[in-house]
Amino acid sequence: MCGIFAYLNYNVTRERRYILEVLFNGLRRLEYRGYDSSGIAIDADLRSPVAIDKGEGNDGREEASRLPYNSAPPLVFRQEGKIESLVRSVYAEVDAMDLNLEKSFSVHAGIAHTRWATHGVPSPRNSHPQSSGACNEFLVVHNGIITNYEVLKETLIRHGFTFESETDTEVIPKLAKFVFDKARDEEGEQTVTFSQVVTEVMRQLEGAYALIFKSAHYPNELIACKRGSTLILGVKELSDDKNSGKLFHDVKALTKDEKPKELFFSSDLCAIVEHTKNYLAIEDNEVVHIKDGCVSILKFDYGREKPASVQRALSVLEMEVEQIKKGNYDHFMQKEIHEQPHSLTTTMRGRLKDNSVVLGGLKDHLKTIRHSRRIIFIGCGTSYNAALAARPFLEELSGIPVTMELASDLLDRQGPIYREDTAVFVSQSGETADTLLALEYALGNGALCVGVTNTVGSTLARRTHCGVHINAGCEIGVASTKAYTSQIVVMAMMALAIGADKISTQARREAIINGLSDLPKKVAEVLKLDGEMRDLAKSLIDTQSLLVFGRGYNYATALEGALKVKEVALMHSEGLLAGEMKHGPLALVDETLPIIVIATHDACFSKQQSVIQQLHARKGRLIVMCSVGDATSVCPMGSCRVIEVPQVADCLQPVINIIPMQLLAYHLTVLRGYDVDQPRNLAKSVTTE
Repeated sequence: MCGIFAYLNYNVTRERRYILEVLFNGLRRLEYRGYDSSGIAIDADLRSPVAIDKGEGNDGREEASRLPYNSAPPLVFRQEGKIESLVRSVYAEVDAMDLNLEKSFSVHAGIAHTRWATHGVPSPRNSHPQSSGACNEFLVVHNGIITNYEVLKETLIRHGFTFESETDTEVIPKLAKFVFDKARDEEGEQTVTFSQVVTEVMRQLEGAYALIFKSAHYPNELIACKRGSTLILGVKELSDDKNSGKLFHDVKALTKDEKPKELFFSSDLCAIVEHTKNYLAIEDNEVVHIKDGCVSILKFDYGREKPASVQRALSVLEMEVEQIKKGNYDHFMQKEIHEQPHSLTTTMRGRLKDNSVVLGGLKDHLKTIRHSRRIIFIGCGTSYNAALAARPFLEELSGIPVTMELASDLLDRQGPIYREDTAVFVSQSGETADTLLALEYALGNGALCVGVTNTVGSTLARRTHCGVHINAGCEIGVASTKAYTSQIVVMAMMALAIGADKISTQARREAIINGLSDLPKKVAEVLKLDGEMRDLAKSLIDTQSLLVFGRGYNYATALEGALKVKEVALMHSEGLLAGEMKHGPLALVDETLPIIVIATHDACFSKQQSVIQQLHARKGRLIVMCSVGDATSVCPMGSCRVIEVPQVADCLQPVINIIPMQLLAYHLTVLRGYDVDQPRNLAKSVTTE
């Protein structure tokens, strides 16, 4: 996954230094989406000789002569490494070329990109913006995958284009130049518009993408389009911020006068919240064109030669700037772990009423779900684990068989899904590629599709028939923490709502609802183990592997706890079903391998006691998580290390039990000297297969 960002100021004077800082800060907000390389493009001074990018086999003079008289090739800066590496290199290059950072622009369009490598190693030449050639006539920043890029590349090479990068993205600006040159040669300079060029490029592309185009042929204009990847438009009218809900249409967009304004494109709302709360979630196949301070929106359709103009309304962002800042914490992951009492309160707010659960997003479909042949949970990674934690409770209350599917495996097998099924898709970002592909597969088979996501306006939220937002707040750390616990709580509430028609489970439901109300307090209590988990991390700092055994509701806790350690501490760790211990894993047990056994008090408690005894008999290095007061029953005579956690209802216990594991993973990572928020080779959301 990558992050793309753009900033256009119209009729408001901004210095070049200010513009650079807006672009850099936008990338900093998006860095969790990818951080192996980055780049920006800004306007040069008119006909600046330093603006010509040196391409292989072409000095750029011919292309420069074909640009409009009032335009110059944009300046492109690209750098391997994190955003701060780009910042340092940009200011070093600016000093070397003696570029005036105090120069003011009443209108200026800049684009930026932070990359998570999929095609080509991290390097400046593989970074974005990618260019059409020596003079940067067309520049593109891209999030997604172009699946037919090899065919397009071969075609463009036959037409004389040379390629410098290994990326799939480079075909896009070169294709734009090809379309532009062909139209100009056939019909003349003034006949082809920027939006016509972009829509013709879209016609040739296959795959999932969000794109922002900048061109020296169309100075002070930007175009964004998307298919399958999130893209947001942010609008800030400096003279009047009360434009929420205002319809805009074609060239009459926003306002017809020349009020000063700032406009933004971003992969995520968190990059625009510090500028404006007025935003638009761009829909698939929409082309958003910013020109002369106005916004026009076209709907691309393969079956029509000309796209149609559409009307859209701005929404108001319900997010505060503080949510995207670390505050008094050292890392975002640490902050998000400690935010869980608040995030769980927000998740449940307004949904627990009079011993019942009210989920507005599901109420019209509850009858259909109750008559389902089966319910299928579909997700990846942490979201899959959260669904696994909720499965037993949903089966208990609904009486409907519940199956689990990893999205990628479902697609590989083309597993059967029927019209009588309810498919529940779980994704924090709502943009996980495999989950979205599985969604399309389920929709094609006629199943009722339910979404559980943290991201309003995401593809998952838009494409499912119904669903529930988890309302956990912005999560920036790559390793999910508060979203996981909120997902479990939302799916527990779904189970309560689905099973609300059964009198036989009424007492059980009421007990769980009461437990949900007290859950944030219990989470605050378990967070007091922070120092204890840091001490445990110190004792494990030099170990190479870790096993985590769980059972019943806490099999998911074992998987998720091991995943957290694996993700951020870069330590081999495995979550295992305790019932399978004797079928292989027992061979690994010795006095050096640390083993965490989750043995809180539930229906599986006695079985976990047996597991502990067997591991102890083989001199296992045991760490046992148990309910408060159970230490002597699980570890007689202090034979192992104990982590005591508050006891709650069995179906809610995974919310409590995962928190010590999150704290352990966090402290292990810090003590081992690794980056907690941006672990090696990972990104927050996986938008490629």
